[in-house]
Amino acid sequence: MKKEYDFSKAERGRFYAPGATFNIPVYLDKDNRAIVEKIAERKHLDVSTVVNQLIRSRTKTPSRPTP
Repeated sequence: MKKEYDFSKAERGRFYAPGATFNIPVYLDKDNRAIVEKIAERKHLDVSTVVNQLIRSRTKTPSRPTP
């Protein structure tokens, strides 16, 4: 790492994206992942969708409309 950095040509907010969303990685235990993958395969859905459905069913959160 340098002792000093030159920010004289920097542009404030260059990478700021209002409204940007970030996907947070979630790591499942091996056995839980196998269960979710099996459900996803059976329902022809991706793993993220199945995990979201499982969480919503346990928290009674309304489902989001499909885009």
